[in-house]
Amino acid sequence: MNGKVLKNRFKTKRDGLSIRGKIYGELLGTKPVVILCHGFMANQSMCKNYALLLAKMGYIAVTFDFCGGGLFCSSDGKTTEMSVFSEVDDLEAVLAYVMELPCVDKNRISLLGCSQGGVVSAIVAKRKASHIDKLLLFYPALCIPDDARSGKMVFAKFNPDSIPEKIWCGPMRLGKCYVETVLDLDIFQEICGYEGNVFLVHGDADKLVDISYSRKAAQIYKNVNYYEIKNGAHGFRGKNDEIAKELLYKFML
Repeated sequence: MNGKVLKNRFKTKRDGLSIRGKIYGELLGTKPVVILCHGFMANQSMCKNYALLLAKMGYIAVTFDFCGGGLFCSSDGKTTEMSVFSEVDDLEAVLAYVMELPCVDKNRISLLGCSQGGVVSAIVAKRKASHIDKLLLFYPALCIPDDARSGKMVFAKFNPDSIPEKIWCGPMRLGKCYVETVLDLDIFQEICGYEGNVFLVHGDADKLVDISYSRKAAQIYKNVNYYEIKNGAHGFRGKNDEIAKELLYKFML
């Protein structure tokens, strides 16, 4: 598990926008691949440690920045044009790019998503089920549609019956589309039906995404490995992150 991991940059397109990311691991032979998706207001560095772990296990690990997906993203796109479904389009574009790599085992492609990236991964896994071997979810933000309907999403507050064109969410400005596209979304209906192996981890002290959402998801998926991390907050850190990585290692081994 020790040693340097090779890293290559890549770029692909979606609707004229450049999506930029990194590929971890040796691009030799035919290997399983994991595409990792960062969360809201973040960037691909959020997934780096998971990517390194997977690459050391022999996987090809792919990280990328969603278009307008967060702070310090290298991909094109405005935060005011980002939504869960624009990120679904981004991930589908990355998936198509990865499937063309000669070193990829097309029967062993997995998606790993953190927070909002988990929601995006779950939607794409359902839509592209024949291509996705495993779905890996860390504290998925399945609360997003309910939050939109309540008029409070992370740091943003608004009237859901009269959504402004621009919404300030802490240091990031969102567009009306971020709310509008999920207002009528039944997220559990959207993700149910994926029958591959699911790995789901959530902290029981998560203040941003109540653990009840993951508990419900664990009931929906047919083949799920579900874990709760005691006193785990949203975004695992320190000891809790080590627990999450150990669980991931054992599942992917």
